[in-house]
Amino acid sequence: MPQWTVISKSHHAHTRYYPREGYHHAREQLVAPVLLAELPKLVQHFMLGFMPQGERYVTVALLGVEQSQNLYVHPDGRWLGGYVPASLRGYPFNLLPDEHGQRVLCIDAEQLTEDSDVGQPLFDEHGQPSAAVARQLDFHQHCEANRQRTQQAVDALQQAGVLQPWPLEISRGEREVPRKIEGLYRIDEKALNTLDAANYATLQGAPMALAHAQLLSAHQLSQLTERAKFHAQNATQEVPENLDSVLDGVDD
Repeated sequence: MPQWTVISKSHHAHTRYYPREGYHHAREQLVAPVLLAELPKLVQHFMLGFMPQGERYVTVALLGVEQSQNLYVHPDGRWLGGYVPASLRGYPFNLLPDEHGQRVLCIDAEQLTEDSDVGQPLFDEHGQPSAAVARQLDFHQHCEANRQRTQQAVDALQQAGVLQPWPLEISRGEREVPRKIEGLYRIDEKALNTLDAANYATLQGAPMALAHAQLLSAHQLSQLTERAKFHAQNATQEVPENLDSVLDGVDD
């Protein structure tokens, strides 16, 4: 797990960091938080669902079915697909709340270094964030603004009572017991379609777009199943860089 530390000029003026190379950090990640802005691309590649987080829910993309195995990451760190969720692209940085609740730029402490030969500077010679760090801050600020919009949409779906537990099972072959995925929720299509006018009106716009995207993404179940089979059958062989292209024929 990342050890997030707040970036500050007083502590990191001369500190460098290792930029992200590939997606090793996500190789054991089974879900990734996703954003409204990503929906058009997400539904082409991932199954979407909702997971409880305290008293609320968050929208996630399902990345794997077996413990600690992200089916979209090659052992060498390459991403095996046509799109990478924004929450994974921002590593080793993150925008997290400080003790006052203000969101500040953080970095995984394990990616810090004093080695000037391999590390990139966090701050320039004038004590300002380097150009690369400034771009990361801008990226994360945009993601945070959209995360808030996404959360508002999920909250509206929750309040409308259209989220239900998802008894999801993933086939692992004729002689294998199906893998049960627990903890996921989905849109209750029947409940959505029978809402009264007042509740239906509260879902217009972003909440309804999110609901329809989740329902549409359920068709990616076949691809997720085939990804699991492909990894199992080719564990010792070279995996194509874009596994989506290999699985196009089985995608629903």
